[in-house]
Amino acid sequence: MKNICESDSCWKIESLVNVDERGQMVLPKELREKAGIKAGDKLALVTWENNGKICCISLVKSDDLLGMVKKTLEPMVSDLIVAT
Repeated sequence: MKNICESDSCWKIESLVNVDERGQMVLPKELREKAGIKAGDKLALVTWENNGKICCISLVKSDDLLGMVKKTLEPMVSDLIVAT
């Protein structure tokens, strides 16, 4: 599989998955273990669009997404509170 790495980050094609007739797919066990995904975990599906067409789909653990949003918004909210 192909890796694209820059400094500390690396984009990897981990595996190929099939989508069945009901639109379901299975994440390989090795990938779930590496990502720490367990039964019952919630994943946010994040998309990127280009010219109105979805070109990339990413799964993010919901707890991690919440942390990212909080890290981004917390400084702005603090600035707003200080300004009022």
